[in-house]
Amino acid sequence: MSAPENINKQSLDATTPLNIINPVSSYKDLKRWFDISLIVLFSPVIVPLMLVTAIIIKLQSKGPVFFWQKRVGYQGKEYNMLKFRSMITDSEKNGSQFAENDDARITSFGRFIRKMRIDELPQLWNILRGEMSLIGPRPEQIVFVEEYKKTIPGYMSRHRVLPGITGLAQVKQGYVDDAEGTRTKLKYDLFYIDNMSFKLDMYIVFQTLYTMATGFGAR
Repeated sequence: MSAPENINKQSLDATTPLNIINPVSSYKDLKRWFDISLIVLFSPVIVPLMLVTAIIIKLQSKGPVFFWQKRVGYQGKEYNMLKFRSMITDSEKNGSQFAENDDARITSFGRFIRKMRIDELPQLWNILRGEMSLIGPRPEQIVFVEEYKKTIPGYMSRHRVLPGITGLAQVKQGYVDDAEGTRTKLKYDLFYIDNMSFKLDMYIVFQTLYTMATGFGAR
């Protein structure tokens, strides 16, 4: 399956009006079926993996197994995103902040599950609730959305579809912690929204497996 390497050659201006970015409605409806089917299909592997992960987290450090955080999702609505806790319990005592390389807030096992993207698995619950999809723009924290919608034209356009556990921006760009990197990721998000298809989703699935194996873009 060929990658959309022509992405930067397309008209991907972040200022594109919202009414121009309309995902193909027929596939948008099928994505829900696609998400649920994959979750059911792989549940014999996912459930034991999540159980073992939860046990190790509980044994390694004090605090809850799961971490809830407010994120901005479909149509700009806020929701509680669920993750396995990979940081110390008071990691946000100084407010929301991007993770850094060698971040002291991340536990040793937390670093592993972040690299392998295992910490994202509890978001399958968000998918079952209809708050997320397997594939789509990654949901951002409220404080950063409030900042970027003022400084990056067209930023809110990425909320025209359900956010995803993985997405084109994640497999092509990886983790970013600045405005310039966010602008680049926005272009990938808009490309995805404008070209949603089963073929593109399968490309992202295979690329996600590669990033999990290599740890690309993790922090």
